[in-house]
This record gives sequence, C-alpha cells and structure tokens, in this order.
Amino acid sequence: MRLFNTLTRKKEAFEPLQKGKVGMYTCGPTVYWYAHIGNLRTYVFEDILKRVLLWNGYEVKHVMNITDVGHLTSDQDAGEDKLERGAKREGKSVWEIARFYEEAFKRDIKRLNIIEPNIWCRATDHIEDQIALVKRLEEKGFTYDTGEVIYFDTSKLPDYGKLARINVDELKAGARVEPDPKKKNPLDFALWFKTVGKHANHIMRWPSPWGEGFPGWHIECSAMSMKYLGETFDIHCGGIDHIPIHHTNEIAQSEAATGKPFVRYWLHGEFLRMAEAKMAKSEGNVILLQTLIDNGYDPLDFRYLCLTTHYRDPLNFTESALASAKKAREGLLDFMRRLRNISKETSNPDIDEIIETTRKRFENMINDDLNVPQALAIVHDFVRQINILMAEDAIGKRDAEKVLVAMKDFDKIFGVLEEKEKQLPIPKEELERLIAEREAARKKGDFKRSDAIRAQLKEKGIILEDTKEGATWRIV
Repeated sequence: MRLFNTLTRKKEAFEPLQKGKVGMYTCGPTVYWYAHIGNLRTYVFEDILKRVLLWNGYEVKHVMNITDVGHLTSDQDAGEDKLERGAKREGKSVWEIARFYEEAFKRDIKRLNIIEPNIWCRATDHIEDQIALVKRLEEKGFTYDTGEVIYFDTSKLPDYGKLARINVDELKAGARVEPDPKKKNPLDFALWFKTVGKHANHIMRWPSPWGEGFPGWHIECSAMSMKYLGETFDIHCGGIDHIPIHHTNEIAQSEAATGKPFVRYWLHGEFLRMAEAKMAKSEGNVILLQTLIDNGYDPLDFRYLCLTTHYRDPLNFTESALASAKKAREGLLDFMRRLRNISKETSNPDIDEIIETTRKRFENMINDDLNVPQALAIVHDFVRQINILMAEDAIGKRDAEKVLVAMKDFDKIFGVLEEKEKQLPIPKEELERLIAEREAARKKGDFKRSDAIRAQLKEKGIILEDTKEGATWRIV
C-alpha cells in the first residue's frame, strides 16, 4: 500500500508504527452551520482511506474532533468566534448552535455511508488537555504573553512551515492581514485568548493559569490527537486548505512540546469546485446535501460522484455530472438485481478466473494512493464482461452468487451499492395479482392488456422487466 505524503511530496510505502494497527486523526467540522458538499467530499475521501486500510487487514483507531469553540472568522486569529456568530444569526445560545449542527453533521455522514470514527472529541470537553499543552510549551520557552493572547513564537522553531514548504521571510513580507501590533512575528499564532480587550465579551470561557479565556483553534487538534493516539501517530488528514495554517501550526506546537515527529503520513483532499471556484461558505457558492436530496438525488449518488475523481484532483460539481453518477450507480444496482434473478442450475468455468483477475487489478489500484477512479473503471469492465455472459445465457445461479459476493467486496471500498428498502406503492398481493394477470394475457396473445398493466404499474413507480426467468419488478 502506497500513499502520497504531503510532508515529503511523494508516494511512500505505508508502514504503521505498530504492526497491524493504524492511528488516524481527521479534522472534523466547526459546528456553527451545516457542512456543505465541498466539506463532505473531504470526509468521503477520508472514509475511502479508512476502508482501504480495513481492506488490507489493519485495525484502525480513528479520531475526529468537533470544533465548538475558538475558531475565529479568520484563520489568522482575527474576527469573532464562528460559534458566537452562528448564535447571533439564529437567536440561540452557542451551546444550542454547537449541538444542533454537530447532530446535523453526523446525520449527513450517515446518509453518505461514512463509517463513524471510533472516537468523537469535542474541543469544549478537552479544555484541561489544551491548557496542559500550552503550559508545556510555556515551560519550554515557545510562548509569550501580550496581556490579551498567549502566542506561539514561530521564530523559536527552525523548521516552522515545513509541511506547506513555507518561505517564512516571503510570508512575513506579504502577510495577508494586519498583524496584532503586540505580535513578535506575523506568523505567530494564538494558543489561548484571554477574555479581556476585544474578547472581553466572549461567551464561552474557562479559568486558566493566564486568566479566564478560551483556546485558540489549532491547539485543540494537537491536544486531542496526542491524547488518544500518542505523541507520534500514523496518519493525519484534512482538506488542502488546512496545509498552510492549521496543519502547519499543529505540527509546530506538537513537535515543540514533545521534541518528537508529530505525524508520519499527511494526506490532503482537493477542493470541490463549482464554476471553477472552490466551494466554500466564504465564496457564497455552497450546496447542502439536503438540497441534493430535495432535488431527487440519493446521497449515495453524490458519494459515487466523489469516487470518479482522485482525491488529490479538483472535482468539478455540475448537475449533469451528478445525474451521470446517479445513472451509473443505478446501473450497478440493476446489474446486481438481475444477477439475483438467475435461477438455472448451470456453471461457467470462466467465472472464477474473471473474478480473480478483476480482484487483483482492483486491489492494485486502491493500494496505489487510493486510485478509486481506476478501481471503479475496473469494476465497470467486470460488469461489462458478466453482462455479455448473461446475454448469452452463459451464467448459472452459483456463478451469479459468486459475482454478487465480488461486487459486495468491491463495495466495501466504494460504499455506494447498499439497496435501501423502498416501500411498495401498492399492496404486494395486488402487485402479484397484476403480474399474474399480465402473464396470462401475454400467453393468450392479448398484448394490449399486457402493455396496459405494465403502464399502470409504471405510473405507480414499479418497473416490469421480462427476462428468460420470467417477469421481474423493481421500484423506481
């Protein structure tokens, strides 16, 4: 298994610290509003990574944070807390906002068939851990106190910015925001805000050795990831927007505190784009998962769309691309339904070889830096081969069962082929009666009545298909 490591900018053979076990941390949502589908693309990529690790037999300990304090409206420690902005917008308390959007996020990832992390950890539940880490940095001389903020002094760390390949001198010269005049360096970042000065009215606050206040955004991920996975762990993921600031600062504070490498493999997902711009709340071009559902799409249609582009490439979102993903996914589900309807007791000696060859090609692709688009193409080629055999009536029931097992195995990575139970639009007895009546009409040559029954059922959302095994039906 090979993964592209952002830290080294190359594919590397994956070797976990502990044989057979993987510690993985993924940056979770800031729960002040709904996650949009651009955010959700990142979580689908991380889910694919987790599934590939499980496929390879690893035991995965997956930790995801919930940011419910300290993330200001600018990533450079400026502006107001996003939770407080959300509370003002909706006339609720910050705690109500945090819990409501946390549950909304969890509902969305469930809809997308994303495997939940082993550990959810809220920033507000780990304030003591964050304070302890800031104290550790203070004792080692990496902090300074401006009276309002405890800052991390980036000048004390010679390799600051190594993840993003930051040229510190260039960034200092072209800092994107007017720096706090009390900052020693424009790139220094907040570890702890005191509830004085511009943050005097901050609602969420806790006692600390530096006075009442609240943590900065970056410190939570270092404190919680190291608490649950150790001071050095295997994999850390997120979107590419986290590379220059959030993940860069996580590395700096963690390695300054411990003197050890923080994370061995860094993986980052590219943006979802719409009209050639990244999808982001700040850009005003966001679409929610619920919007897709309201427009008649299954959430798994969006998941399938995510599979069609490599996680390190931008994915352009369009209505036509989503419609194509829906059609392709439904085609695979229909293929599996037709396999289940095969009942003849014959066997094709070529099936085992076709399955084994496909499986090897599939495994090579998923283990090559999660090349899921190519793995998906391999499965579609497999389906094409089996469809040809089905058209030639060269597959029996046992062959079909083997193919179905293979498809379910491939879907352990894809996660898009779960058939949801659909409620019959008419009583089953009536459906069976109409199918029997249609069959009788066909035998008598009364095709007008036969076609009328087919049209009647289609109008109710039931599609009839005639096969060599007899009539089959499915719900639209």
